[in-house]
Amino acid sequence: MRYHIGDFDNEVLLMLYERMLKPRMIEEKMLILLRQGKISKWFSGIGQEAISVGVTSALNDEEYILPMHRNLGVFTTRNVPLNRLFAQWQGKASGFTKGRDRSFHFGTQEHKIVGMISHLGPQLGVADGIALADSIRRKRRVTAVFTGEGATSEGDFHEALNVASVWNLPVLFCVENNGYGLSTPTKEQYNCEHLADRAKGYGMECRIIDGNNILEIYSKVSELCKAIRKRPRPVFLEFKTFRMRGHEEASGTKYVPEKLMKKWAKKDPIANFEAFLLEKELLSDKNIEDIKSKIAQEINTNLELAFNEDIISSTISNELNDVYQYFDNEIIKPKNNLENIRFVDAISTGLRQSMERHNELIIMGQDVAEYGGVFKITDGFVKEFGRSRVRNTPICESAIVSAAMGLSINGMKAVVEMQFADFVTSGFNPVVNYLAKVHYRWGQNADVVVRMPCGGGVGAGPFHSQTNEAWFTKTPGLKVVYPAFPADAKGLLNTAINDPNPVLFFEHKGLYRSIYGDVPKDYYTLPLGKASLVRTGNKISIVTYGAGVHWAMEALDKHTEVDADLIDLRTLQPLDTQAIYESVKKTGKLIILQEDSLFGGIASDISALVMENCFEYLDAPVKRVGSLETPIPFSANLEAEYLPKARFEEALMELMSY
Repeated sequence: MRYHIGDFDNEVLLMLYERMLKPRMIEEKMLILLRQGKISKWFSGIGQEAISVGVTSALNDEEYILPMHRNLGVFTTRNVPLNRLFAQWQGKASGFTKGRDRSFHFGTQEHKIVGMISHLGPQLGVADGIALADSIRRKRRVTAVFTGEGATSEGDFHEALNVASVWNLPVLFCVENNGYGLSTPTKEQYNCEHLADRAKGYGMECRIIDGNNILEIYSKVSELCKAIRKRPRPVFLEFKTFRMRGHEEASGTKYVPEKLMKKWAKKDPIANFEAFLLEKELLSDKNIEDIKSKIAQEINTNLELAFNEDIISSTISNELNDVYQYFDNEIIKPKNNLENIRFVDAISTGLRQSMERHNELIIMGQDVAEYGGVFKITDGFVKEFGRSRVRNTPICESAIVSAAMGLSINGMKAVVEMQFADFVTSGFNPVVNYLAKVHYRWGQNADVVVRMPCGGGVGAGPFHSQTNEAWFTKTPGLKVVYPAFPADAKGLLNTAINDPNPVLFFEHKGLYRSIYGDVPKDYYTLPLGKASLVRTGNKISIVTYGAGVHWAMEALDKHTEVDADLIDLRTLQPLDTQAIYESVKKTGKLIILQEDSLFGGIASDISALVMENCFEYLDAPVKRVGSLETPIPFSANLEAEYLPKARFEEALMELMSY
């Protein structure tokens, strides 16, 4: 292996050697502990240390790096305390996830490291978001993100590269091409000669680097980082390397030809660099012995600290409290200067006033800039706030939700508009696996609001009319808001944006231009988790939300003899169970209306909660009403049959006469 010292002094050469040797020695110790049953799993990076160490050494300490599960050298080079790393791998409290996640599935703001999730791809989009925040703030920084050749087949990979290129983001995409995705060789994963060739299709610079040559990596990446800081842009790096052990230790390497293993063993990055330093008389056998002794002592001392730590314990309240970041919602009361406006205008006004209030709030979505969004909610926003804050996105929901997560990591707020709530399926993974879990996992909040134009009654058919809130109300870590009136929509949207936790904000399209209301002109907030009692009565409780509130009002206007409490939930997560219970205890009867198809919806959970907590107060069975168990159809007649509006009136009268 050829090494070119260039301008590197002896101190740098020895530093790089020690930085590679340290993760190697830790890994060798971990493999022993794994065989002894003292750790549960291990993903080996043996043979790939030069990449982690070289890239991390080329970055400045304040620049974020997003490693994978074979990048131990990232953590050791960033001087993450070994006792905390060892405690993390043992599931101890002094680790980074309080025993809630394993191996390298964690981040640490102190060291500007953002760990992976098992779905791999989303972290590339997260890197985009981190770099976007730096770009908007005009900070000359690089964000480096790692992935393997296997993950380059995922859609998130392509989406993230495209976004980075279109927005000219200073991201180093570091692909470790180590020959196998678990047991699948590269020839069965892609059909181009080099993965770096893919970057050309995105208009992106690319480099192919020997992933086992520490000096080539450090010199080339350092040079690129300096260039990117001067002229921000994304660069794709393909590191040619090899995985000398199994995907994880249980996998083994029987699927790898022995000849190939021997070939790459000769390219060991540490053994070769060590031999080079010995030849140049920059190292001696005594130096090596001393260095290894020092590292071994550090490892053993910190292992003892981790092993001596008690097995982790917690309480139910601690676990529940860590699902969300604490939010002390300041209720800002409005003045009495009202205007009668449409539902859609209330959302637009709230969004505009929030943009004025939060200078680092970024709006992202398809066609949200000059076009103003398909529903014109952000019309005029570009002129007022600029294109850096109101951003048209490519059609890539997953990368944009991930980028919103990256903005949050880098201290900004994001509102992502799903053009239609149905399209969230293309971004489902980062919503439920990243945004929802990140605070519980390692204490990082996701300051993201996802706006969800939803609902039927407008003849939009199966792909533009779903009310899919139930996908998210059952996902711990997400908040779900679903207003029915203009004043609620504005106040709740303002609160959702203030909340540092991820919020799915559902906006019924059928209400946009059909429902008017008196709305305060100035900025105000409303509490999440607090239902509204729209009408009061003593004989029956009606619980609903969104368009269902208006359907229920129509039914009550038609049947004035029905003496009903009408509860508009407004937020579905958190749910105001107290308001429901108090009403049911008063009336003795409950009917729940949802626009979503009936089975598995929130009505089922409310019914179960009432049966568990208010059974002795009930004078009749709880009644649920929802849409048919079919996709929502397009034809007006079929859609009317699908929706529960007419069936609700019948069910209400039946329950009243029970």
